[in-house]
Amino acid sequence: MAERVINVERMDSVLNLFGNYDENINLIQKEYSVAVLSRGGDIKITGDEENVFAASKAVDALLAMANKGEPINEQNIRYVFSLVREGTQEDLYKLSDDGICVTMSGRIVKPKTIGQKKYVDAIRDNTIVLGVGPAGTGKTYLAVAMAVKAFRAHEINKIILTRPAVEAGEKLGFLPGDLQNKVDPYLRPLYDALFEMLGPEAFARQQERGCIEVAPLAYMRGRTLDDSFIILDEAQNTTPEQMKMFLTRLGFNSKIVITGDITQIDLPDSRRSGLIEAVKVLKGIADISVNRFTEKDVVRHKLVQDIIRAYEKYYEKGSSNHNGKG
Repeated sequence: MAERVINVERMDSVLNLFGNYDENINLIQKEYSVAVLSRGGDIKITGDEENVFAASKAVDALLAMANKGEPINEQNIRYVFSLVREGTQEDLYKLSDDGICVTMSGRIVKPKTIGQKKYVDAIRDNTIVLGVGPAGTGKTYLAVAMAVKAFRAHEINKIILTRPAVEAGEKLGFLPGDLQNKVDPYLRPLYDALFEMLGPEAFARQQERGCIEVAPLAYMRGRTLDDSFIILDEAQNTTPEQMKMFLTRLGFNSKIVITGDITQIDLPDSRRSGLIEAVKVLKGIADISVNRFTEKDVVRHKLVQDIIRAYEKYYEKGSSNHNGKG
């Protein structure tokens, strides 16, 4: 039987770690088959030596998150478990206390996972960044936050958000209104992110001034975009021709962030995805970064991670059967 005692300076960190009715600590005890007790400012972990060692790493990482103001909940706990299994939990200490920007409600927007931090760092350090990964990993939201930060700092003069208006089982012709009304539903997630960070009034004011543009991808043709932060969302639904057209819009003192999920391609007639091709074509070019997210970077409900993982296993199995290996 092994024992490890962790001294905690702040009692509120202990309370956050244990959670309501010890719900958080019960997850740790179940995961590592250890006993965890709190005595004053100390946390004592007992059990088999290997399990105590792993549980201690998880507790240390969770306390570090708590000290940075992050909530200790089931989602974060399971994320730490996955990092401990990989031996990368110490990377959590690199997550910055500083936020990207502050929303209108006063919430600080900042990376919550190691993958998100690498993505934000890549956007800061490169002219073109491709963020590829499943839903719920913050690809678009963090890109919008970085755009708002650059705009507020007067690093750029314009924010341009665009998406391909691909019909995912719906027909544009059946939607009411003119073309802008028809494509607005496709752009709604981009509007929502800007509303949250700028507020509806400031957004409308900047849009009237031409400082913020939210438009379908087709509107980008024939333009050169200088002094702009440009985000192409849902890029898996571009064709290779559209992707090349978009990339060549890049002007001086501009950044481009391209986001997409290659498992959610809605292109008709099995057309090739411009995002998949761009990842291959642009690999290795200086000042262009390709960032891949995994289900561990999902910051939505835990079930979203489980759903993504289940689909990945299903498609892998289907691929094996198709190849005659299953």
